[in-house]
Amino acid sequence: MSHRKFKAPRHGSLGFLPRKRCARHRGKVKSFPKDDKSKPCHLTAFMGHKAGMTHILREVDRVGSRSHKKEVVEAVTIIETPPMVAVGVVGYIETPRGMRTFKTVFSQHISDECKRRFYKNWYRSKKKAHTRTAQKWADEDGKKSIEADFAKMVKYCTVIRVLCHTQPKLFKLQEKKANIMEIQINGGEIADKVTFARSLLEKPISVKDLFSENEMIDIIGVTRGHGFKGVTYRWGTKKLPRKTHKGLRKVACIGAWHPSKVCWSVPRAGQFGYHHRTEVNKKVYRVGTKGDQKSASTAFDLTDKPITPMGGFHHYGQINEDFLMLKGCVMGPRKRVITLRKSLLVHTKRSALEKISLKFIDTASKWGHGRFQTDAEKKAFMGLLKKDREAME
Repeated sequence: MSHRKFKAPRHGSLGFLPRKRCARHRGKVKSFPKDDKSKPCHLTAFMGHKAGMTHILREVDRVGSRSHKKEVVEAVTIIETPPMVAVGVVGYIETPRGMRTFKTVFSQHISDECKRRFYKNWYRSKKKAHTRTAQKWADEDGKKSIEADFAKMVKYCTVIRVLCHTQPKLFKLQEKKANIMEIQINGGEIADKVTFARSLLEKPISVKDLFSENEMIDIIGVTRGHGFKGVTYRWGTKKLPRKTHKGLRKVACIGAWHPSKVCWSVPRAGQFGYHHRTEVNKKVYRVGTKGDQKSASTAFDLTDKPITPMGGFHHYGQINEDFLMLKGCVMGPRKRVITLRKSLLVHTKRSALEKISLKFIDTASKWGHGRFQTDAEKKAFMGLLKKDREAME
């Protein structure tokens, strides 16, 4: 690099190459938490949809910190997490080349939402998926083969996972196909895992069974897509001087004469966004339950108000099911499916172990400059609307 007066670090990280569109819409769990046989059997992941963001007020409880006993306002994301349904059990065995599926057993009844995922075109299909599975559970020979499969899992398998799917009918979105994923069972011996997996079949699995308040979790998803972008936007390279020939949002030198090729580390224009990302250590501030009309109330703010802000979440709507409140932002646009995973780490930091006590959760309208937290508060201040007066007459 001759004739350069200054040195500077490179623009953009090479750790996320290749920056291309993700092959799947749903975040994939690449690794599950390490198994600990001393703990009881439990699931390690879940799925939900991003609804939107709001902010909260809380008092910091961290002795020695400058913020200790002071109030802070923090952004939080709401993820709607209706119950998932278990429809199968998968057993894995160890091979010299890694893990391999050994046996898969499906449940007797599988919903159409789940079956839609097995077809490219549902209305033209014969809708015959897993009809023989149901027949297997019905006759005696089939039951014997199923029991033999479970017995082989106990004998040979080292990892047991449960096939679970979401329930789109509960999300009120335009989606009809369920999202399906394998969720690993950790804790206990293999026989305990198989028994636990069998007990979950065809039953709803609630988010409360996996996550609790103050817990640190990981989120996996696909980021918001931005299409084809230039180097300045995509890599943050410096703009060239104003009078530069043929444009200034470019890289001036893309390499030496020899080697006569462009190096892989040189910033180039291309796809930006819709990348698969995993973000670790997101703190759970609240686990909400379906039908709770006080899900946004606190010990300091006793107003009866649900978590849905006035006017609903932007381009999402109402929260009618269970939900998680996570600190900070979450990848992807609204309605994007997000995979939630138990943390891979053992947490020792004070910020991770801190007990969170919320003082206030904002439920003002996100469509404008929201002044009111509830509809009753707005009517008390503004008076009744014409339609309200007509309804009373």
